[in-house]
Amino acid sequence: MDAFCVALRIALVFYLITPGSSACPVGCSCTDDNLGRSLLCMETSMGQIPKDIPDDFTKIRIENCHLTELPRGSFSQIRALEFLWLNFNEITLMNIRSLEGLANLTELRLQGNKLTSVPWTAFQNTPKLKILDLKHNRLDVLPEHALRHLTALTYLDLSFNQLSVISKEVFINWPLYQTAEKAWGKEGLVSNVVLALHDNPWLCDCRLKGFVEFIRGVSPPIILMNSYLTCSGPASKADKFFHEVQLKTCMKPVASAPETNITLPLGANATLTCLVKARPGPTIHWMYSLKIIRGFAAKETQVDEETVTSQLVIPSLHLADRGLYTCMANNFIGNSSVSIALSISSSNSSAPLPPPVPMLSSDENAYIDIRIAKQTVYGITLEWHAATDNPAETWFTIHFGKYDSPKKEMIYIGPGINSYSVTDLLPVTKYEVCVTLKNHPPREGQCIVFVTGSDISEMEQRERLIHIVVIVLAMVLAVPAGMYACTTEARFSCVERCVDLWRKRRMQGENLQGTDRQGTFDSLQAASDEGLCKDSEEKPKKRRKSEDKCKGGSAAHLY
Repeated sequence: MDAFCVALRIALVFYLITPGSSACPVGCSCTDDNLGRSLLCMETSMGQIPKDIPDDFTKIRIENCHLTELPRGSFSQIRALEFLWLNFNEITLMNIRSLEGLANLTELRLQGNKLTSVPWTAFQNTPKLKILDLKHNRLDVLPEHALRHLTALTYLDLSFNQLSVISKEVFINWPLYQTAEKAWGKEGLVSNVVLALHDNPWLCDCRLKGFVEFIRGVSPPIILMNSYLTCSGPASKADKFFHEVQLKTCMKPVASAPETNITLPLGANATLTCLVKARPGPTIHWMYSLKIIRGFAAKETQVDEETVTSQLVIPSLHLADRGLYTCMANNFIGNSSVSIALSISSSNSSAPLPPPVPMLSSDENAYIDIRIAKQTVYGITLEWHAATDNPAETWFTIHFGKYDSPKKEMIYIGPGINSYSVTDLLPVTKYEVCVTLKNHPPREGQCIVFVTGSDISEMEQRERLIHIVVIVLAMVLAVPAGMYACTTEARFSCVERCVDLWRKRRMQGENLQGTDRQGTFDSLQAASDEGLCKDSEEKPKKRRKSEDKCKGGSAAHLY
C-alpha cells in the first residue's frame, strides 16, 4: 500500500511539472504523429482563442469556430508552433503583435475570413514563414512595402479579395524577389515562389500600368498560379485579360470650356459646358462665388476613355444667377479649373439692369422663421421657413461665424432647400448664424446667437458638456412662440433665469401642450439640468444684472 501511495505521488508531481503534455481544450481533439502534437477544433462556438492551450503543440487548426480577432500574443506561449490554420472564421482584426513568439512558424492559413487589411509588420516575428494563405478575404489595399518581412515565402495567395489597384513596387521591393531573381540567373537553383492574384476586381486604368507590365514580364522563380488576370473596369476594358490591354501613364486634369463668356436674356435656360481630360477619371464640381452650387443640376457625359463633359443647367435665369461660374476637376495627381462668366441682358434696352450686389427684390421684407432643429456633439442643423412670392426661385444666404467677427462666412443655398448643418464648433465660443434672402444683409429676427460650453481636459467629459449645452439650446428653440433660447457662457450664468422663465410659461399653458414631449425640457434627462445649474448652486455669486447680460447674446428671442 505504501508503494502504491509513493507511485501515485510521483505521477501527480510529474503531471504538475508538465501541465501541457496531456491537457486538451474543451470541444477540441488532440493527436500525436511523427510531426509532433496537433490540436484540432472544428465547428465549435468558442468565439475567441482559448487561453489554456498547452505549449507543446506544433500544429493548431481552428476552423469554423466564429473567431473574430487575433489579439496580441495569441499563441506566444506555444514556441514550437509550426503550422497555424485559422480558416473559415469571422476574423476582421489582426493585432500588429498577434504573431509574437512564433519564430518557428512556417505555415499560416487565414482563408475565408473577413480581413480588410493586414498589419504586414507583424511578420517580423515569423522569419521562417513559407506559406501565407489569405484568399477569400476582403483585402482592398496592398502597401508598397507589404512583403518586406516575408523573406522566406514560397507560396503567397491573395486571390478572391477586393484588390483593384496596386503598384508593381510591392514586388520589386520584395527582398525575396530581388535575391531570387539574381540567384536564378546565376545558378538556376532557387526555389520557385508561387503567387495567386486572380479573381480580384482589377481596375485597369493608368494606376495599374506598372503592375500590368510586371505581370506580363513575370518569369521564374516567380510563378503565377493563374496568369490570366482579367480587368473588372473601366467599362471599356471590363473582362479583358492583362495581356490584351494597353495602359497609358496618368495625367492631371485639364479643364476647358467652349464658351467662357455667355450672355442670355432674363428667363432663358442656361447650359454651361466644361470639358475635362484626365487619367484616371476626375471628380468634377461647380463653384459659384466660392461656394459649391446647390439646387442646380449637373450632368456628366463620358466622351471617350479620358474625356468627360460636365454641363451645369440653370433653368429660368433671374438676376441672382449672374456671375462667374467655375468648373473644378481633380484626381489623385492634381486639379484644374475653368471659369465661365454668365451675364443677363435686359429685354428692354432702355432699362439697364441693376448691379448684382446688393440685390433687392419684391421679397425684400419677407418673413423668415429660423430654428435649430438638430444638434450633435460638435454641430447644429438649421431649418427655416420663408414666406416669399416665388419660393421655387428664392435663394438664401447663410451668414455664419464668431459673434464678434466683423466678417462672416456666407453660404448660398438654392431654391427648395431649407436646412443646413454647421460642424466643428469650438468650445467656449460665441457664434452667430443668420438666414437671409440671397445677398441681403441680416435683419432683426433672422439670426440666432449661441455659446458653446466649456472645454476641459478629458475628451469624454468635454463631449458630454458640449452635448448637453447644445441640447438645451435646441430644445428651447423648439418650444412655442414667446420663449427664449438659453445659451451658456463658461459658468452658465443665464441658464437659471431662462429655466425659471420656461417653468412659469409651462405652468400657464400646461394643458395646451398635448402629449408630444419631443422638443421640450421634458425630454431632457434630470442629470443634464443638474449638471447645468451645479456651479451656480454650489458657488452662489452676486448677480451682475443678469437681465442685461441675457440681452447681450446669452438669450435670443426667436419670434
